Amino acid sequence: MLDKLALVLVIIGALNWGLVGLFRFDLVAWLFGGQTAIISRLVYTLVALAGIWAISLLFRDSDREQVRD
Repeated sequence: MLDKLALVLVIIGALNWGLVGLFRFDLVAWLFGGQTAIISRLVYTLVALAGIWAISLLFRDSDREQVRD
């Protein structure tokens, strides 16, 4: 469950960075009142933590994970 949540947050972050790169439009900041708004900062922090968590996915044994699912 935590892996899927992390993946969703990483995807949100990637899409937001894509919008910033292509159109100079920060969707998170736009939705929550600017980059310095506390909710925006919380979303940015959660995305960063999810990205750090996703690093662990690179080093997991995929055969063992499939047995648990």
